[in-house]
Amino acid sequence: MELYLSALILGIVEGVTEFLPVSSTGHLLIAESLLKSHQTDAFNVLIQVGPIVAVTLVFWKHIVGLVTGLGDPLKRDEVVKLATCFILTGIGGVVAKKLGLKLPETMLPIALATIIGGVAIFVIERRAHGKVLSESIPWAVVAAVAAGQLLAAIFPGTSRSGAAVMAALVLGLSRPAAVRFAFLVGIPTMFAAGALQLKEAIDAGQASALVAPSAILAFVVATVTAWLSVVWLVKFVQRRDFVPFAWYRLALGAVMLGLMAMGIVA
Repeated sequence: MELYLSALILGIVEGVTEFLPVSSTGHLLIAESLLKSHQTDAFNVLIQVGPIVAVTLVFWKHIVGLVTGLGDPLKRDEVVKLATCFILTGIGGVVAKKLGLKLPETMLPIALATIIGGVAIFVIERRAHGKVLSESIPWAVVAAVAAGQLLAAIFPGTSRSGAAVMAALVLGLSRPAAVRFAFLVGIPTMFAAGALQLKEAIDAGQASALVAPSAILAFVVATVTAWLSVVWLVKFVQRRDFVPFAWYRLALGAVMLGLMAMGIVA
C-alpha cells in the first residue's frame, strides 16, 4: 500500500509541476526525500512521459491544424520555427550529454537555481510591464527558447518551461504566445528525450519496471494532473503575469535550504 501511495503522490507532484515555471525537479526531490522513496530510472522516465502526453492532448487541435495547414504561409512559418527550435535544442542536448552533465546529487544547486529563477521572473516581468507584447514569433525568440531549454537541462531547478517562456517574454512575445510556442516545441523535445531514456532503462534490464502497477498508476496520475495544470496555466496567462510564480519559487527555494539545514534532505 505504501508503494502505491508514494507512486500516487509522486505522480501528482510531477504532473502539477512539470509545465509550471516552478521546478519539477525540486518538488520531486523534496517529495522523494520526505517519502523516503527511491524509484527506479524506469519509474522516473515513465512519470515524465505522462505530462508530455497531457500537453500533446491540450494542444492537439493546434498541432493538427499546423500539420494539415502547411499551405498557409503563417502556419508553415510556425512549423519551420518549431522544427528549427527542436533541432537547436537537440544539438545542445547531445553536446551536454557528451560533456557528461548530470542531475546534481545534492539539493543545494537546485535550491539556488530555484531562487535565482524566481528573481529572474521578477526582473523580466518588471521590464515587460506596460509594454505592448507581440503575438508573432521572430527568429530571435526561436533561438532564445532553445537556449532557455538548454539552460534548464544544464542547471536543474531552472524549470524547462519557465526558462523557455521567460526567454520569449524578454524578447517581447506575449505571455499566451510564449507559453504556446514553448510548450509546442517541448513536445517533440521531451518525447525524444523520453524515448532515449526509455531505451536506456530497457537496456539496463528495467523493462519489467515499466509495466509495474505502481509505475502505471504514477503515469496515469501524472498525465491527468499535468493536463489539468496546463489547461489552467493557458487560461491563467490570458489575464495574469508570472509574478506569483516568482514568489512561489523564492518560498520553495527557502524551504529546500531549510530542509537541508535541518538534515532532512541532502
